[in-house]
Amino acid sequence: QLSGMGVPDIRGGLGTATFYTSDERAVAGESERLVPIKPQAGRPIRLPVYGPRKSAREDAQVALTLRLEADGGAAVLQTPGHPYQLKLVPGQWTPWIRLKFRLSLLQSVRGMVRLLLVRTRPHFELYASPVNFDPQAPLFPISTPSNWANQLANDEGLFYTTGMVEDDSGLKNNRFDEDAFLDQCEDVWRERLAMLRHELERLDEGFVYCLFDTPDRIQHMFWRFLEPDHPANRIAGFDAAKGDAIRQAYRRSDEMVGQALAMADDQTLLVAMSDHGFTSFQRGVELNAWLREQNLLVLKSGVVPGEETSELLRGVDWSKTRAYAVGLSGIYLNVAGRESQGIVAPDEADALAEQIAAALSDVRDPARQTVGIRGAITRRRAYRGPYAEKSPDVMVHFAPGYRVAWQTAIGGIGSDVFEDNVKKWSGDHMVDPSLVPGMLVMNRPFDERNPAMVDLAPTVLAAFGVPIDHDLEGRSLLG
Repeated sequence: QLSGMGVPDIRGGLGTATFYTSDERAVAGESERLVPIKPQAGRPIRLPVYGPRKSAREDAQVALTLRLEADGGAAVLQTPGHPYQLKLVPGQWTPWIRLKFRLSLLQSVRGMVRLLLVRTRPHFELYASPVNFDPQAPLFPISTPSNWANQLANDEGLFYTTGMVEDDSGLKNNRFDEDAFLDQCEDVWRERLAMLRHELERLDEGFVYCLFDTPDRIQHMFWRFLEPDHPANRIAGFDAAKGDAIRQAYRRSDEMVGQALAMADDQTLLVAMSDHGFTSFQRGVELNAWLREQNLLVLKSGVVPGEETSELLRGVDWSKTRAYAVGLSGIYLNVAGRESQGIVAPDEADALAEQIAAALSDVRDPARQTVGIRGAITRRRAYRGPYAEKSPDVMVHFAPGYRVAWQTAIGGIGSDVFEDNVKKWSGDHMVDPSLVPGMLVMNRPFDERNPAMVDLAPTVLAAFGVPIDHDLEGRSLLG
């Protein structure tokens, strides 16, 4: 088993890139560290690569050295790791560069990074991916058995280890263009397909599962090219031809399924499925602004929505607030005994959740005169089991074209309920689930009447003849 979503970069985050630039007007973007540089003719450029924290004030660093070629169009990179020397060409990703970050006299951490020389004129710009753990020497186990990641790298070459592989933040921050993003996605495809073939070729019996999540990232970033009127196109521009990237991702997925089918014998059950579909994300819904309108969320005296309330539920008067929103599509109640400053009595929580869900039925966007929120469902109606109490109290079902606003996701509180989404992240699936159904196909007949995600585990167990525990939700879809 190889770990996926949730594996951090070497700094412990979800992915912090570094952008080196000579443009004095540049400012750091989302999930990014900006390093200003001043190239001088004939002189080497020092490029610090930042690793884990050594202390509260100091990061481990490795220095790379870059020399611009005489014509200024390309550059030669020297590293203290492997490979030792590389030629950088604008618009081309480097292979993995393996580095060692020294934390102390006796302790070091190995990582790896990929670089993209964006341009050398009129400003020098170089993008460095988040530093991934080296799968042959990760700081902590990223596979089970713990040495399997190392074996896989030995057999198939180095591969991305962070949970969010595709560098969508670099595209969102305009550090490189869509073509460079697709080139990186192509590398991810090759890595993942090589892993799948590696396991299928050595398998006699058992279970293989492989996730191809690149189509998800491409749809997030390229959906606007299917919609000329998408708000993001006003800023980023529109190119209809780039909308084909989504279709190509689906064709590539089909080809991958075909390769797996070709390797399956008559004793093999092959299942191809997606957990969701996709739709447009043109307008954001600021749920905390809506809660303020309903007098369910109250700000401290003198506090108004703005910079002071941009994240982490700052400025909230918890002595008067009964509900708040954070994350993707969830509303939580300020329950006494659960939240640190809760005021909602536990025996009143269910009724309040139902009241909020009812009020969220057919919420309209006045600017477009369309429905932005189709409805909502309470936790009690959605989940059961030992961990249900950890879920949001109310789940919001957005209409096509709408999603929770960026500010709400990080606990921000804005002034307007509806706003345009002008980011390149222009498609999404955090909406009413009935609007973005996934798909399921098998190479055996199966019960196609309303299959659900919870049916997959019982189906796999049934295929192996393993008794299904009565506590397991779902049913086997096999006849």
